[in-house]
Order: sequence, then C-alpha cells, then structure tokens
Amino acid sequence: MTPRPSASRLALAWAFVRLARPRQWIKNTLVFAVPAAAGVLLESGPLARTLVAFVALCLVASGTYYINDALDVESDRAHPTKQHRPVAAGVISPRFAIGGGIFLLILGLAVSLPVNNGELTLVIASYVIITVAYSLYLKNEPVIELGIIATCFVLRMVAGGVAAEVTISNWFLIVAASGALFVIAGKRHAELLELDDKHSPHRRALAEYTTSFLAFVRAISGAVLVTAYCLWAFESAANTGDYTWFRISIVPFVLAVMRYAHIIELGRGGAPEDVILEDHTLQVLALIWIATFILGTYA
Repeated sequence: MTPRPSASRLALAWAFVRLARPRQWIKNTLVFAVPAAAGVLLESGPLARTLVAFVALCLVASGTYYINDALDVESDRAHPTKQHRPVAAGVISPRFAIGGGIFLLILGLAVSLPVNNGELTLVIASYVIITVAYSLYLKNEPVIELGIIATCFVLRMVAGGVAAEVTISNWFLIVAASGALFVIAGKRHAELLELDDKHSPHRRALAEYTTSFLAFVRAISGAVLVTAYCLWAFESAANTGDYTWFRISIVPFVLAVMRYAHIIELGRGGAPEDVILEDHTLQVLALIWIATFILGTYA
C-alpha cells in the first residue's frame, strides 16, 4: 500500500525539522546569560534585542547542522545512532540539505542586521565561519576541535552581550569558555566509550584521544570553571553591594558541576542537551543557583 501524497509531504517536512535539530536550540539560550547577569534582561529594549539574537542563532545553527549532515553523510551511516538522521537515512538528499542550510544561514544573518548597527551580525557571522570551517576540516584536528566548539559556546554569550549592549566581565568569559570545554570533553568521553574501536571512520579526531587525556582536560577545565565562577561571584557582589546571595550561589553551582562530572564519568555525557532536560537533580541545582543569582542581581 503506497502512502498518500499528503502523508509523504508531512513526513518530508518533519524530516527537515529533525535536520534542524530544535533540541539543540537550548544551547542558544546562553544569549540570555549576559543581559541577565548585567540585570537588564527585564528591560524591554535589551530583552527584545536579545530575543532577536536568539532567533538568529537558532537559524544559523540549524543551517550549519544541515550542511554538516550533508558533508558527514557517509561517516554518519557508520554511526550507531547518527545513521538515523534524515540525510544519512536517505530521506533528504545532501544537495537539498546544503541548499536549505545556505538559506537558513542567510536568513539568520539578515534577522540580526538591524541590531546594534550590524555588530550582532559580525558576531553571528563569526559563529557561522567557525562552524563551517569546523564541518569542513577542523573537526578532524584533535584538541583544536575542542577549542573550536568551546569558542562557539562563548560566541553565543558574546552575541547576547552585544545585543543587549552591555559590557561582559572577563571572569564571565572565562567561566563560559572553561564550562564549554568541560562539557565538550565529557561529550567526547561518552563518544569514545560508545564507539570503542570503531570510532575512526566516524570522527577521526576521536582516534587521537584516550579516556585519561579527556579526564585530564575535564580536570583542568573544571578547576578553572569553579575558580573563575567564584571570582566572578565576588566581583558581582562588589559591584552590586549584595555580599550574601552571590556568595551563596557558589554552593549550588559547584554541586551542579560535580553532578555533571559524575554523569560524564558514567558515560552519559554524549548529549548535553538531553542531560539538562532529563536529569532532575541537575535541574533542581540549576533552579537553586538561578534563584540565588536572581536575588543577588535584582533584589
């Protein structure tokens, strides 16, 4: 029995949605971090501009996913889970994926143009250039590829600062960079355990990693992350005059880092967005941290 044309069109439309990876958009909520930390997120102007930055980042991020899946179609077919992605599964052709990706990239850049005299567009364009370079070549360079992904996380936060027109603390940038490196090292650790000796065809950089090296990266980045956050909390306390809540926020923050480290050690850090959405303990710690931070910033 042949499927109805409407059903086929609906399945194809859903495949394009899956290719955009909307679950990954949770990473783009990092654009709200800088204006929230600066205490301007509830102001209509900064909030509206930050929302534009969020939409622009979601569009260009999905565009890079389209292009990346088209370029990685053969290696994804050798992966136990990525083989089910629309391009690898043959639902969408690589040519259509690249065309759709270019369209989303242009649309995202166009959306960002009116914000802050085009300065946001420069940040978004930097993100696009780095992610496309990553897809084409840099993902195969061990260590460098870790730094590239961490840079993309930092650029999300920089986009929020540029959109809201606020100055970003140096300690905040160090927290962002070290936190991103900590998370991506955990992701690579999970991929290494999952793929075992079959990892080379899928991601060549994985062949150069060992679990002990990735543990070393997590130890360094985790130590820098916690130290930088403490210094940022003390700086924020001095700037706002609130010496209670910012200091208290260190406790749930450190516990959340330790909880995530435990999840990584169990080999479950392969999909950070799933960890955030599914681990209730981590969610509770995050809510407590957010509450203490809000009290310190806005109370």
